[in-house]
Amino acid sequence: MERDDCPPAGRRWVWDVWAVVPIGVFTAMTVVGRMTDMSHPRRLVLDIAVGVVSTGLMILLPRRPVPTALGMALLVMLSPAGTPASTAATLGIALRLPQRTAIAVTAVQVVAHLVQGAWRPIADLPFFWFAVLDVAVHAALLGWGLWTQARRQLFDSLLDRARRAEAEQGRRVAEARTLERTKMAREMHDVLAHRLSLLATYAGALEYRPDSSPEKLAQAAGVIRTGVHQALDELREVISVLRDTEIEEGPGGRPQPTFGDVQGLVAESRAAGTTVVYDEQVDEAMSLPPATGRTAYRIVQEGLTNARKHAAGHPVTVIVTGRPGSGLRIELTNPGSNGVPLTPGSGTGLVGLTERVQLAGGTLDHQREPGGGFRLAASLPWPS
Repeated sequence: MERDDCPPAGRRWVWDVWAVVPIGVFTAMTVVGRMTDMSHPRRLVLDIAVGVVSTGLMILLPRRPVPTALGMALLVMLSPAGTPASTAATLGIALRLPQRTAIAVTAVQVVAHLVQGAWRPIADLPFFWFAVLDVAVHAALLGWGLWTQARRQLFDSLLDRARRAEAEQGRRVAEARTLERTKMAREMHDVLAHRLSLLATYAGALEYRPDSSPEKLAQAAGVIRTGVHQALDELREVISVLRDTEIEEGPGGRPQPTFGDVQGLVAESRAAGTTVVYDEQVDEAMSLPPATGRTAYRIVQEGLTNARKHAAGHPVTVIVTGRPGSGLRIELTNPGSNGVPLTPGSGTGLVGLTERVQLAGGTLDHQREPGGGFRLAASLPWPS
């Protein structure tokens, strides 16, 4: 098998040329430089043979680095002609392989050169200084290679972390956008479901009571027209969010509902013909946190909307009690159901309402009553 970090097959010839040619030149210079010190002509043949073989082994260095370097170390012990290739192998291994492997191979190369220095000493250079140069040069090659490798690994690590951070940032942006859209969709469900249930109620009155007075018919038609405009405005807002575009609005914005708007919500349902018994026993309502007030408004809104859809014509009882330090409790009950909803529903209203209440730190309970009625109860925190 080939190593993962060896040159690709299509570019190996480039590596072969760049590795063999310079090493071959340095090897030839080494052989020529040591010819004056040879005491036996046969050593020239040995040097040439070692130089050719060690230079040729450079081709195998990227594929089999450790065996190739060890083979070069054996050749170095026979002749100084193997020194250029052996030195290049030491640097290449320090640049690519793990630290322990690089240190071990470098130590073998140092020992091999010491053996060469003892057998083939350099004229006018004591063995002690040869050993010092041998250790110093190999230590420098090892340090340079390991430093370059560590620097490259650090760069790759930083690049990988930057890519991961960019991907994580993109994921967070996508999650935030999805969360915002989910919140907007939940808000639009609460508002549009309430608005459309009112429109269905007035439209039903026009359909089943055509004998009503012209004044009442005109009033019901006016309520329907106003409700349609309001529903279209709210639908326009959610579409603009889902399209990631901004549509210019007039000065000011539609304020978020508060707990003080609950009575208006009840009055609106009464005007639509629903009998609502509203009992509010809340102390210091002005100190109620705005988020808690909005959640309370949505609870009452969802309860009245479901009552109109599933129990049209039946009275609804709304009881709101609470004070600072003991929490806010909301309970809606209606005695019966018509069996067929006035308008179709997706069944996600109570699911979204449960999530909203849980995010506010409260609890929500809804269940069928034994007599066929329905009960919706919520408890919200209200710190003192």
